Amino acid sequence: MRSDSVYELPKDLPVPQDDGACDHLTGMTLPPIGLPSTRGRVVDLSRLAGTVVVYVYPRTGRPDQEAPTGWNAIPGARGCTPQSCAFRDHYEELQRAGADHVFGLSTQDSAYQREAVERLHLPFELLSDAGLELAKALNLPTFEVDGMKLIRRLTLIARNGAIVKVFYPVFPPDQNASDVLAWLLHRKV
Repeated sequence: MRSDSVYELPKDLPVPQDDGACDHLTGMTLPPIGLPSTRGRVVDLSRLAGTVVVYVYPRTGRPDQEAPTGWNAIPGARGCTPQSCAFRDHYEELQRAGADHVFGLSTQDSAYQREAVERLHLPFELLSDAGLELAKALNLPTFEVDGMKLIRRLTLIARNGAIVKVFYPVFPPDQNASDVLAWLLHRKV
């Protein structure tokens, strides 16, 4: 068992700074890449009509496994479970506000992600970019810990395959769903 809770954010987390690593994304077209989902299908974000929300997170933790080395000290690393729970809790509101599709995305494989979907009762699919194909195609910011290459936390909103809004850096992670909801309610797209 972990020595801390995956469901709560420590009060002393370092705040990630905007390093400009996502400035190039707004206006880009999503690449035609099929990503495995926790529902056993392949999702190509570029082909989805309407408004698509994709929150990208480094990795969800599990209550029975310790976090990676120095996890709480890496700005923006901690908080994937609270972020996912917030998207779960706001899911219906996001849909009413115009989100036609909501996905979480990490580099973890779908088998690992399915455990999180079940444990957290997520009503949406998680997508796996285990090969970092989407991350490389979009030049998403990454970092390495314990031999894993992970994507930094960010959220993309796309409309008919084109990125119209990027949230980066995302902090605190448990407020990201509320921020996305507020943007959707007041958007001009």
